[in-house]
Amino acid sequence: MLLTIPELLNPAQLAKIHETLAGATVVDGKLTAGFAAARVKRNEELQPEPERMRRLVRIIMASLGHHPTFRFGVLPHRVADPIFARYRPGMNYGEHVDDPIMGSGGPRFRSDVSMTIFLNPPEAYEGGELLIRMPFGEQKVKLSAGDAVIYPSSSLHRVTEVGRGERLVALTWIQSYVRDPAQRELLYELNLARERLLQDAPTDITTNYVDRSYANLLRMWGEV
Repeated sequence: MLLTIPELLNPAQLAKIHETLAGATVVDGKLTAGFAAARVKRNEELQPEPERMRRLVRIIMASLGHHPTFRFGVLPHRVADPIFARYRPGMNYGEHVDDPIMGSGGPRFRSDVSMTIFLNPPEAYEGGELLIRMPFGEQKVKLSAGDAVIYPSSSLHRVTEVGRGERLVALTWIQSYVRDPAQRELLYELNLARERLLQDAPTDITTNYVDRSYANLLRMWGEV
């Protein structure tokens, strides 16, 4: 399942992120890539300075924690601290899948869902599309600043070469309470129906059935 989250970050949060990133040290993105991905990765990433990272993480996590699409589409159990990546002209990231186990600098966790948050407007750079290979075909993603996309970490994906300007994104990975992407998709869609029924017909017997089914499927498939 591929989901977009419009306006995850508002203009004030974006401005604060850009202010915090100003003057930061960047390093070769290959330093955070696994062996296979490092061969096709050409970008730069923020060197994680503790105080700067704390400010950036606080901004992003505050938005994620309250967003219903993230909460019910991902069912997050553990969320990695974000990586901030920059693509300048000539840089790209070839086709790859994300590492299955994350957290080399702390607790280890399984990556089920990947998230890209766009920090620059699409007109600020040429190229730089995120291409995700899904069962229903390759999806091209290039969103407005502050928007995010979530997709299975097992998906083959790549970033096309930037021809002009600068592509700036934040990336994070999530271990979900529900490992299987098909089960997560079913739960997400069932919850959309459940919320509508709870709003429109809270005392109807059908609402009770759907609400109970959602809870029991999550109980059946969830891992803690």
